[in-house]
Amino acid sequence: MRDEGVLSLEEAVHRVTFLPAGRFGLADRGRLEPGYAADVVVFDPDAIAAPRDGGFATGVRDVLVNGVGVLRDSSLTGARPGRGLRS
Repeated sequence: MRDEGVLSLEEAVHRVTFLPAGRFGLADRGRLEPGYAADVVVFDPDAIAAPRDGGFATGVRDVLVNGVGVLRDSSLTGARPGRGLRS
């Protein structure tokens, strides 16, 4: 979709952050604002791509969950600050 220009980068980020957080009833997720959990993904917008084999996306450099680094320089840190979701 990126190549076709169907969504702007901003709209794509909104669709994979704030909208799912609302769908799951996570009132403190999906935005970078005071009072929200610090879940952050640092990625290269030109290189990011979904994996075909179920592994990690390419182009992702760092991931923070609850403000704790779980992926640094594309390597897992071993930290597990998140929690599972139940539908």
